[in-house]
Amino acid sequence: MRTHRHVPIGLALVPALALALAACGQSVESGSGMLPEVTGSWAVESLTSGGRTLHAPGTARVDLAEREATGNYGCNGFQAAVVFTGTSAVTVTPGATTAMACEDIEFETEFAKLFKGRLTIDRGPDRLTLKTADGSTIAMTPKPPAPDAPLTATEWTVDSLISGATVSSVPAEAAGKARFTLAADGTASGVLGCNRFSAKATVEGSTLTFGPVTSTRMACEGPAGEVERALTDLFGSGPLTWKIKDRALTLTAPDGKGLTARAASAVE
Repeated sequence: MRTHRHVPIGLALVPALALALAACGQSVESGSGMLPEVTGSWAVESLTSGGRTLHAPGTARVDLAEREATGNYGCNGFQAAVVFTGTSAVTVTPGATTAMACEDIEFETEFAKLFKGRLTIDRGPDRLTLKTADGSTIAMTPKPPAPDAPLTATEWTVDSLISGATVSSVPAEAAGKARFTLAADGTASGVLGCNRFSAKATVEGSTLTFGPVTSTRMACEGPAGEVERALTDLFGSGPLTWKIKDRALTLTAPDGKGLTARAASAVE
């Protein structure tokens, strides 16, 4: 005869209830609505490295897009290429940075050291943590996108030329060489690609008009020379429509030719 051991009903329900709660917890944790997207704007909160924690200045940030990261080490702005491996890791290849002298150079140096190579991603409801292979971390919290860069007092680096519906990136050999700044006193200055220039600049609403361009007289060949000739023609073509979104400037002439440029510094 088989005997049946008597188990109190309350005790019998405990394992079942625990399993149900565990399943419920797993369901909530994996719900996509509970986790923020990796791409977006993040305020850097702190760094941990070598057993030390460095707290970030208020300007330290990372703006993550699908293929690019821009941001601020705390004083100097930076750009980087990024490649995501699903939502578990991101590989960061540092690009251009500004080079200003900064007070908190220790944080700047450590941030630049950690924000490169393959980083694993730990996402939570209110934070994002990037971890290096040696266990160092960059802790970040969500932050609203940076405001649009101002038209004046910003150094703009030309990254593409527009011809109607066609937008062509500046050739690699000329990348970063064409740049200009519009000063509050109504003057423009910079480099057309090879030669330095200056001109009067008038802003009226959504239009920007360059006066006669004065430049140095070096002979410019190759891609830099081609960019220089295109910019010289554009700046001399009359009123240009300008538009800024985030840190990108677009200048367009009535005939459809124009340029796009990026604010060279992410310093706020």
